[in-house]
Amino acid sequence: MGLFFGVPASSAGPRGRRPVPDEGAKGGAAPPALGSAPGPRPAEAAPTAPGGRHLPARRPRRAARAHRPAGCGGRGRAHSALSAGPGRAMPCGQPDSGAAAAPARYVLGVDVGSTTVKCHVYDRAAAVRGSSCRKVESLHPRPGWVELDPEVLWSQFVGVIKEAVQTAGLHMGQIAGLGISTQRGTFITWHKRTEKPFHNFISWQDIRSAELVRSWNKSLLLKVIHVIFTVLHFLTGNDRYLAPSFLTFSTQQTSMKLSWVFKNIPEAEEAAKKNNCCFGTIDTWLLYRLTKGSVYATDYSSASSTGIFEPFMKCWSPTLCNLLSLPKSIYPPVKDTSFNFGSTDSEIFGVPIPIMALVADQQSAMFGECCFHPGDVKLTMGTGGFWNVNTGERLFASQRSLYPLIGWKIGKEVVYLTEGTISDIGTAIKWAQDIDLFTNVDETAEMAQSIADSQGVCFIPGLQVSVDGTYLCASFMGLKPSTTRNHLVRAILESIAFRNKVLYDTIVKKVHIPLQTIRADGGVSNNSFVMQMTSDLINKKIEKPANADMSSLGAAFLAGLASGFWTDKEQLKKLRRIEAVFEPQKDSEEYRPAMDTWLQAMKHSLHW
Repeated sequence: MGLFFGVPASSAGPRGRRPVPDEGAKGGAAPPALGSAPGPRPAEAAPTAPGGRHLPARRPRRAARAHRPAGCGGRGRAHSALSAGPGRAMPCGQPDSGAAAAPARYVLGVDVGSTTVKCHVYDRAAAVRGSSCRKVESLHPRPGWVELDPEVLWSQFVGVIKEAVQTAGLHMGQIAGLGISTQRGTFITWHKRTEKPFHNFISWQDIRSAELVRSWNKSLLLKVIHVIFTVLHFLTGNDRYLAPSFLTFSTQQTSMKLSWVFKNIPEAEEAAKKNNCCFGTIDTWLLYRLTKGSVYATDYSSASSTGIFEPFMKCWSPTLCNLLSLPKSIYPPVKDTSFNFGSTDSEIFGVPIPIMALVADQQSAMFGECCFHPGDVKLTMGTGGFWNVNTGERLFASQRSLYPLIGWKIGKEVVYLTEGTISDIGTAIKWAQDIDLFTNVDETAEMAQSIADSQGVCFIPGLQVSVDGTYLCASFMGLKPSTTRNHLVRAILESIAFRNKVLYDTIVKKVHIPLQTIRADGGVSNNSFVMQMTSDLINKKIEKPANADMSSLGAAFLAGLASGFWTDKEQLKKLRRIEAVFEPQKDSEEYRPAMDTWLQAMKHSLHW
C-alpha cells in the first residue's frame, strides 16, 4: 500500500564555514560544442488526453497581476556576456532577423513553490542567464483551508517564463527544453468534457480533512488493518506489508483531502461515476493547459508523493482507493521524469517549446544537488524541512516518521528515496517577521549569534498541523522579564536545528545505508546560524551550493538530459558549484542541556 505520511547569511560567518571554489563552473569546464551534444533520445508516444478536447483560453482575473516579493529577486538581470542571442530583449517567440536561425542553446527550469513561481534560464555551463520570480497568494476561504486560484497560478506561470527569457535577451526559439518542478500534494479535479475545475487547488498545507483524519485514526477498521498486515509482514517478511501495519492518516495526505472532495462536492462525485472526472497535481494540470488539453500525464516522482501511488508496484494503489472509496478512473498516466511530454501550444509563447521534464520539488532539488548515489543526503529548508536519502534501487518501507518515494525514473533506471519532514521552518521565520521580531531575515543569524544562549526560552512549532502531532500547540516557553527579541529569534532558529538533529538520528537508526555527502538548499540554508548549529549537532559537514534554487536547476537538468542538451549525469556533476562548507566546531554534547529542555517543552505542548 503506497502511503504518504504526509534568508541570506549574516556577514559574520560561523567558525566552521569555509568558502569553497566552484567545481568546474566559473571559468572552468567550457560548454561542449553545440554539434557534440547528442540529439533527443527516442521518446514514447505522448500520453493521450482525457476526451481529447482542447482547453479553451481563459481571461486571467485581476488578481493575476504580477507581484514580485522582496527576496524573489524580481526579473533577473541578463548576463553581461551572452554566448548567443540578440543583445536586447525581444518579444517572446519573435526573434529578430539576425537571430532567426539561432540554435537552441538554453533550457528553462521552472519551480512552482508554495508562495512563488520562479523561472531560470540556464546555459550549457548551468549558469543562470536570466530569471524571474512572481508571488502566488494563497486563499483562505475558511479557517484551516488553503487554496490556490488556478487562473492566477496559470497567469503567473506563463508570465514568469516570458519575463525570464526576455531578461536574458533571448527569444523562445533558442530554448531547447522546459523542465517543471512543482510543490507536492497540491491538487485539483476537473470535468473531463467541459474542462471546468470543480474547486480551486487544495494545498498540501490545507487541513480541511482534520475531522475525517480523526475519525479514521480512531476507527475499528484501521485497528483490524494493523493486525492483518502485522501478521502478513511476520509471515512473509515482505516490506510491502510493513507500512500498513502501523498506518495512520494525517491532514497532509492527498488521499484524505481527495476523499473529502468526493464527500462534499456532489458534482465531482457525479462526474467520477460517469468517468468524467480528472485528478491532477499542479504538474499534471499545467501540462494539460500548456498543450491545450492534448496531453494528460504526471511523472513517477509526483505520483509517489501523493500517497495514493504504490511505490512497490509502481501503480495507483487499488487497496487505498478501495479503503477510502476513491474512484480508480480519475488518475493520469504516469511517465518517466525525464521524458518528452510534447510541446507547448504555439499560441502561448509564440513558438512551441518542448516539455522535457516533470518532477516533484524535493526530488528535483535532490537531482539538482547531484545526489545520484546511494547514501547521498539532501536537506531542504524552505517553508518546511525535508531530509531525503538516496537509497538507490532499494525501496525502504515506511517506518512511521520516514516514508519511501520514487526519486526519479529515467528509462530503465528507477532511483528510490527515503524522506522525513519537518513542519514550520520558513513558516515560523516568516511569522516572526510579521510580528516584528525583526525587520529583515538577513538580521536573524547575527541576532542569534549576538547572545550566548536563549536563556532557556524554547520555541515549539505548530503553526501548521504536523504528521506526528495533530494537536501540537505552537508556543514560546521559558519566557522571563529579561527575554529580548534576540532570545526569541535564537529560540526559533534553535528549534530548526534541534528538529534536524532528531530527524537525522532517526534516519541513521532506520535507514541501513552509510550516509555520504549532506547537501543543503532552500532559503533557510542561507542562515549561517542554523547551518552551523545543525552541523555541530549531527557532527557532519554540510555543503551549501552557490545557487539555493535547486528545484529549478534539477528540473532544468532533467529536461536537458531528455533533450540531449547535456549528455549524462557525470557531465552534470562537473557543473556543481559549492559556495561554502559548514564543518562541526562544537561537540554536540555542549548542546545537550538546551536540547533536553526543548524536548521537554515539546512534550508539554502535545495534545493542547
